[in-house]
Amino acid sequence: MRTASRLTLCTLALTASNTLLATEGGGTVYPVGAENYTCCALPPPGMYGIVYAQSYSADTLRNNKGDDASPSDDFKVTANAVVPRLVYVTEQQVLGGSLGFHTIAPLVNLDVKIAPGVSDSDSGLGDMVFGAAIGWHHSQALHTVAVFDIIAPTGSYDKTEIANIGRNHWAAQGVYGVSRMDPTGLNFGFKGMWTVNGENSDTHYTDGQELIMDYALGWGIGNGLVVGAGGYLYQQITDDEQNGATIKDNRGKAMAIGPSIRFDSGKGWFATVKYTQEMNVRNRAEGNTLWLKAVMPL
Repeated sequence: MRTASRLTLCTLALTASNTLLATEGGGTVYPVGAENYTCCALPPPGMYGIVYAQSYSADTLRNNKGDDASPSDDFKVTANAVVPRLVYVTEQQVLGGSLGFHTIAPLVNLDVKIAPGVSDSDSGLGDMVFGAAIGWHHSQALHTVAVFDIIAPTGSYDKTEIANIGRNHWAAQGVYGVSRMDPTGLNFGFKGMWTVNGENSDTHYTDGQELIMDYALGWGIGNGLVVGAGGYLYQQITDDEQNGATIKDNRGKAMAIGPSIRFDSGKGWFATVKYTQEMNVRNRAEGNTLWLKAVMPL
């Protein structure tokens, strides 16, 4: 529901994008912190379904110095998503590893409130992901994966609105990660990503390149349970640009940490739950996220 004039929304959106938020609108093509334990271990050949559920809420906007730059006391961003992912692991070997493919189709609801009487919302299919992966199994416990993803601008976008579930540009992401899995010992997952963003053709804005790492570290206590902590590290590496001009002192930065639990049924499916709080934030909104993830063979 739009509760302010189109001109007001456009002005506020442009102000937030260019003076307070790194990357256009302060978002990214990748939902930082999405992955958890077993992030980087390809399963045996076959078809698998994964479902992520996310609930994110933020009521503070941080500037380049980390100070509170929220436009009002009523500022709030809420994002809820259900994200189906389909993974197919082939019988084919490439460079000594298993070849796989995946696609992601996020279903998103986004609400943004800037000030009293100034709010916006958007719901529907977000930007889809298509990728190919090679996974290596170094031992029963240790696994690595390399992935190349393309993010397509399939989500809805209107440059005059505050809430957009699409980024309106293509992006490419290189991924490398490692996982260790032990039912009664050390477990970890580290997934590093380098994102290169294309230009938003409607605004001629190009987000800077981004370095992201999702992580989880825990201990297997038996009965299929792993307990520990997880989160993410985010650092924008290059400056944003608009109409060929560089936007200085506007790079995004953030980290998050919180409790993380994994349950393996022993019957082919497992689930993880994680709650994280963001901190050390620069040029972005600061909030907290609840993540659920379930994996099952099809």
